[in-house]
Amino acid sequence: MSDAAYLKGRHAIVTGGGRGIGAAISEELARLGADVTLMGREAATLAKQAARLVSRFGARSVGIICDVGSEDSIRAAFAKAQEGFGGTYILVNNAGQAEAARFGEMKRELWDRMVAVNLTGSFLCTQQVLPGMLKAGEGRIINIASTAGLKGYSTITAYCASKHGVIGLTRALAAETVKTKITVNAVCPGYTDTEMSHAGIKTLMNAGKTEDEAKHLLVRTIPRGSFIEPAEVANAVAWLSSPGASAITGQSIVVAAGEVMK
Repeated sequence: MSDAAYLKGRHAIVTGGGRGIGAAISEELARLGADVTLMGREAATLAKQAARLVSRFGARSVGIICDVGSEDSIRAAFAKAQEGFGGTYILVNNAGQAEAARFGEMKRELWDRMVAVNLTGSFLCTQQVLPGMLKAGEGRIINIASTAGLKGYSTITAYCASKHGVIGLTRALAAETVKTKITVNAVCPGYTDTEMSHAGIKTLMNAGKTEDEAKHLLVRTIPRGSFIEPAEVANAVAWLSSPGASAITGQSIVVAAGEVMK
């Protein structure tokens, strides 16, 4: 990726931007010159990451509390964000949750929560920026999906269903906006070295696996034999935000070191 600050003066909103993949994305967009609004549920985490972007990259950055499971919270957060840094050029729908349960033991509450956060949250956040993008005649919407949006995994049915929905949302909205300069794409990471994967390891350990066995069960799906790094996902997002990706829309970019080939 070129060091050119091609996002100078552009407003980027990253949900779930305080840690993990979201934090890595926020850093790459800030490095490229963007004004970055971080959204999440933990004020201290957001404030710390925003301060990091300011000190490391000289970016304008702010953290805003937002629960993507609540429409009222989303409306308030996006209004505040766009009042502060102006219209949104890049929206990264990164906030999400994953939880495992065998299908026959799954509670309706778990299903509803996975769909509400991972799919409906992306829909509601996108609704907050799309009118402005249409008025401006340009924009980039990037949904962080998962390889679980392209294939099935045992015991995470609700998560897989929600991420398949994100892929469908991406493709349909891309078709609707294809005659504009708005692009809509998904990035689909495999198991990434984040707190979410670490939580998965702990769940497997609680079920009787050793730490090494638990890590192996996750990493074995990745042909290169190691977790995806958050920076590798961030690089894909940066490329999709670049001028050179203006003809890329409706795509599901897999960042999984060969796990899914299509």
